[in-house]
Amino acid sequence: MSLFGALTTAISGLNAQSAALGYISDNVANSQTTGFKRVDANFIDYITQSTRTTSESGAVLARPDYQNSLQGTLQQSQNPLALAIGGQGFFAVAASNGSANGQPTFDQRQFYTRSGNFSQDKDGYLVNGSGYYLQGWAANAAGVLDRTGISPIQVSQQTFNPIATTIMDLQANLPADATTNPVNTQVQVYDTLGRQHMVTLNFTPGAANTWTLALNVPDDIAAVARGTVQVDFGIGATPAVTDGTVGDLAAATGSITPTATPGAGNPASFTFITDFGQGPQTVTMNLGTFGQSNGLTQFAGTTLNVSNLGQNGVPQGAYAGIAIQDNGNVMVNYDNGQSRMIARVPLVNFNEPDQLQRLDGQAFMATSLSGSARIYDASSNGAGKLVVGSTEASNVDIATEFSKLIVAQRAYSANTKIVTTTDQMLQDTINMSR
Repeated sequence: MSLFGALTTAISGLNAQSAALGYISDNVANSQTTGFKRVDANFIDYITQSTRTTSESGAVLARPDYQNSLQGTLQQSQNPLALAIGGQGFFAVAASNGSANGQPTFDQRQFYTRSGNFSQDKDGYLVNGSGYYLQGWAANAAGVLDRTGISPIQVSQQTFNPIATTIMDLQANLPADATTNPVNTQVQVYDTLGRQHMVTLNFTPGAANTWTLALNVPDDIAAVARGTVQVDFGIGATPAVTDGTVGDLAAATGSITPTATPGAGNPASFTFITDFGQGPQTVTMNLGTFGQSNGLTQFAGTTLNVSNLGQNGVPQGAYAGIAIQDNGNVMVNYDNGQSRMIARVPLVNFNEPDQLQRLDGQAFMATSLSGSARIYDASSNGAGKLVVGSTEASNVDIATEFSKLIVAQRAYSANTKIVTTTDQMLQDTINMSR
């Protein structure tokens, strides 16, 4: 029985070392595969009988020891959509199982990966090199995330609709040492169709600490001035405020209407109405705050000094590219200088990631041993940090694999020697009867 036991044990050793060699070859072959997680051999001894007086030959089995939680080296990439995870976590991805109406359809099962070499496909989806579709929380037009579920991220918003001007902000200093000559400046505004128009602000000095602002909009269909308003500074206001700051807006005419009563801390603003052919368009003009020098002021000088004159309207924009921020926000950029968030990339954690089921293309599925998926924002609740413009290399170390290869080769050779030796001893036993 001992000879047969030795032969059986040696053959199990050959099988185990063959399996280990398979793991090593797979690791070495994928040493340059993005996001690949190596598999080590875990040798397990099976004992048939072992007592204080007897120990019969057993067997050995090589089981895979997965290293899914061991991070590979993060490498910078020239691909701006490449993503890597610094720490624990996985990307949630989907697999296509066909198409309908020219768009891909998706497997209802959920997959996970660390392979973040994403790029846009022809349909605008973010897809990694293995063909898995990146999933995230979708955002509505207001930028509010829907955290009730994740879905494949697709860039379909190719244009940015124009926004009509509703607010104008003025930061400027009127010359306290000026003569009776008016000063003026202009600002560009947009209508509801995204067309650009000019608004002229004419300031005419009056009594001490008093100016009259007149608004002219040449493109207005009425072709008349939009109105005037008297701007009083410092002691010229009622009630008086700090010298050089706006104290009140009075004697408004035309379409101009002050929006707040005078008083320190109240907004120094007014509205006016214009019409560029699409109906009345109301615009608020912000001159700062009553009693504070954070908008329109009157200090020493002989010319109008404008430090900021802006407005919130934008023309129509065409798609100019996509970018992913460090917090996972997927931003679509347009050629009118605007950006829009369409989704956010979350990270997924597991209690035991090494128990995930391995699939083709560096993808995994959850199992009863891995625990359920927990979806978090990047850099929160133990989820890893999102590294944009980088990919995670394979966690295979070539030098270590070569060392294991040598050990496996020698162990295999040793087991073959036991087989040949046992076979020779069995032949000697058979020949004893001849």
